[in-house]
Amino acid sequence: MNAPEKLLIPSIRDQVSPEEWQTRIDLAACYRLVADFGWSDLVFTHITARVPGTEDQFLINPYGMMFDEITASSLVKIDIHGNKLDASPFPVNPAGFTIHSAIHAVRHDAQCVLHVHSLNGVAVSAQKHGVLPLSQQSIFVLSSLAYHGYEGVALNDEEKPRLVADMGNKTYLMLRNHGLLTVGKTVADAFVNMYVFEAACTIQVRAQAGGGELIMIPQPIIDGAQQQAKAATKSLGGMLAWPGLLRRLDRRDTSYRT
Repeated sequence: MNAPEKLLIPSIRDQVSPEEWQTRIDLAACYRLVADFGWSDLVFTHITARVPGTEDQFLINPYGMMFDEITASSLVKIDIHGNKLDASPFPVNPAGFTIHSAIHAVRHDAQCVLHVHSLNGVAVSAQKHGVLPLSQQSIFVLSSLAYHGYEGVALNDEEKPRLVADMGNKTYLMLRNHGLLTVGKTVADAFVNMYVFEAACTIQVRAQAGGGELIMIPQPIIDGAQQQAKAATKSLGGMLAWPGLLRRLDRRDTSYRT
């Protein structure tokens, strides 16, 4: 049996600004990394990024394309309502933009919104007490964490005001019985925030599975977590790890850059 051919996607690099092209590369890399780290749910979650220099234009994945297939040129430009703004041949899922559009509309600092249905994240989202202060990773999450109750599949615009009210100005949002969401001033920030969020959930599930008595981290340590994070990353946030993550991708496949 012949191996299936890779998708052939023409480059649109000369059709967009250098700033948009760089955002496309970073967002495509983010999709590839989400697949690489095992957080994807086939094609059923989304990562969005605001087009530089705009307030109401965003990039999103082509609906139906696996995350490890996404390239800079395949990303689709949409408006705040999920309508396509370019001649992309690829479909989008407007319903999948419901959560993202709500956050982008009110959080102008959120250049990137990353949402996953990771197994450990969903498991903790179903626990009554949510994220527990059990690990170093958890203190960074708990210092800027919000929760939003489950209202069914996120298709209803009437849910948006409640979602944004619950999130407020937080960086991490746990969608009860659903999954995890992070925001960032850059794609890099949103990704690294999600790495920490998912790590906290994974550690929690494993610690609970051990069956022994758990040791909780005191609240004063959590209160100082954001300052500690800035010191640990030299105030670079996600950009400290991002170049290395891109090198990791490039060693195996550079096609996300096309």
